[in-house]
Amino acid sequence: MTTLDVFRTPGSVAVVGATENPAKWGHWLARGAVAGEHRRRVHLVNKRGGQVLGRPAHPGLDALPEVPDLVAFAVPAPALAADVARAVALGVPGLLAITAGVEDEAAIADMIAASRTRLVGPNCLGLYDAPGELELAWGRFTPGALAIVSQSGQLGLELAGMAADAGIGVSRFVSVGSQLDVCAAELLADLAGHEATRVVALYLESFGDGERLLDALDLLRAAGKPVLLLTVGASGAARRAARSHTGSMTSALDVVDAACRTVGAVRVDTPAQLVDAAQVLARSAPVRGSRVAIVADSGGQGAVAADTAARLGLSVTEFPPEVRRELSKLLPAHAAVANPVDLAGAGEEDITTYASTPAVLADHEVADAVVLSGYFGSYGRDIPEHQAAESEVARAIGATATAHATPVVVHSMAQHTETIRQLRFSGVPTFSDIESALRAVTTARRFGQTPLPRARRQPAPKGLVPPREPGSGYRAARRLLADAGVPFPPAAEIAPGTLDPRGALRSLSAPVVLKADWLEHKSEQGGVVTGIQDPAALVAAYDDMVARLGPHRYVVEEMDRRADVVEMIVGARRDPSFGPVVMVGAGGVQAELTQDLALALTPCSPSTAHELIRRLRSWPLLDGWRGSRPVDVDALAAVVVAVSEVIAGRGDIAEIEINPVRVSPEGALAVDALVIPAPLDKAG
Repeated sequence: MTTLDVFRTPGSVAVVGATENPAKWGHWLARGAVAGEHRRRVHLVNKRGGQVLGRPAHPGLDALPEVPDLVAFAVPAPALAADVARAVALGVPGLLAITAGVEDEAAIADMIAASRTRLVGPNCLGLYDAPGELELAWGRFTPGALAIVSQSGQLGLELAGMAADAGIGVSRFVSVGSQLDVCAAELLADLAGHEATRVVALYLESFGDGERLLDALDLLRAAGKPVLLLTVGASGAARRAARSHTGSMTSALDVVDAACRTVGAVRVDTPAQLVDAAQVLARSAPVRGSRVAIVADSGGQGAVAADTAARLGLSVTEFPPEVRRELSKLLPAHAAVANPVDLAGAGEEDITTYASTPAVLADHEVADAVVLSGYFGSYGRDIPEHQAAESEVARAIGATATAHATPVVVHSMAQHTETIRQLRFSGVPTFSDIESALRAVTTARRFGQTPLPRARRQPAPKGLVPPREPGSGYRAARRLLADAGVPFPPAAEIAPGTLDPRGALRSLSAPVVLKADWLEHKSEQGGVVTGIQDPAALVAAYDDMVARLGPHRYVVEEMDRRADVVEMIVGARRDPSFGPVVMVGAGGVQAELTQDLALALTPCSPSTAHELIRRLRSWPLLDGWRGSRPVDVDALAAVVVAVSEVIAGRGDIAEIEINPVRVSPEGALAVDALVIPAPLDKAG
């Protein structure tokens, strides 16, 4: 038995705080424990003794006839620490603490850490394991294929209820609570070998050790178990506090998405989206591409489905002539057969059309998923004598999906009918609205995409903290990034207090740019003058800037005059859970307006950098928009890689930003840069 087996298949269970009162947690834990008496020995503990649920209640753990494998606590917060201490002293292998509002959680954590006992909770809503028939939570669970690991117990229970309604049920449920000991990453890794689990639902509000979590998600991907992640998070306060565009433009959710792409998990926005996608993932063959074939018994429903599919990024392409000819043999002369298919009343004439039409499409492999939309599922409800025939067609639809490994998804105007139940039993996901059906297909399709390569995060070596004095901003950033391989234009410095700046022009070619070295956002503060053609213009610009901003350090830099330039931004920052991430996006002064960016964990390979760049909405600008020459994308990718390696290797850096990186067909040039040191207590 592994250390977590005790939370799945214990040989004995004790419930401390068991009670007859159905309004209390102790009643539901006792009730669930007693339901598993045929699998294990069950002991109920109530300090008053007596009976609970017709069974003797012992006054304490010391009074039990054995040391139980698992003890569940539903006791007042002030009593939990002493009860945990007693269980640890007895050598109980596993503890489940429902209790919320515990003030001395740290003391309990220390107690557990010094023992061989494992603890789930406190402040959780319990656990359930279908194969182990272990139910220690509020409510009842329907066995199925979806495992749920949730930091919010209430949201986890909502997911379990929705999974039951969708007919996929729950294989495992764990509310992790405060995670004083057993954490979400451990539970996820344990699910890799959990045979009943086909799909994993994960809700987290914080990610702790991101590397450990990614290891667990890697295990689940290798086991063929898709993970659907629900989380919350774009912190407006954190964005407002950021000093760089990189920090202000990216959110916690952007980093989570980058982490998900690395391990092949998918983030969803709502519980409904999660359960909808789980239906397709649990019941169907993989959705391997974006092509969908739409079959409807109403022209209006087919058109709405086609528009919805296009909006969600799916492809509704016209079928080839041979497929249209074969469909025409099955359907009325006025039926639409190009995609979407309008059955034009064929279903009313011959209900088997609902099965034969998807079969033709699957036979010819013209789609990665077939979506059937409309009235099917309602015949048996509205005309009971048609139920047997409709159920037979439902089985045939399922057989088509299985035989061809092509997902068939049904949007039906009816729900909770015998036909819907038969469809689900036959492996066909069903939905009450077309958008949910198509969104579920879209989400499932994302699991067919190749994850980004995952580079193992190495501890960042301690290095010299970048200079912190105000006058070293751009000059220090240039030096650091240029040493890493980022190209900059030739430049010269003007030291503080210099009266005549013309000496800076000796080694440079006009036109040049004058920059206030220490300012983080130069354009916003009037710290940049471009297009300076001669010494007199430089003196005038310099004198004006010194008068406005003060006698600090300035930089003179050759101005980039190349044609067909696209301005990009490349940045990096350090996430508290997942470590350093790198970002590339549309740059220049409108970077925050366009919000066109892509992120990856670091260090970033050249292939990953290219993938990030091609994912941008602004990619066409780089690839030769409207007759302009394509820019040197390899050079831009090299900058992304260099920045990722710098922040991955320097624990003393919090943020890096190059904005803009001017990319032309002749290469890339960084013309402004910012490096923000990590706080001294976090460097290294």
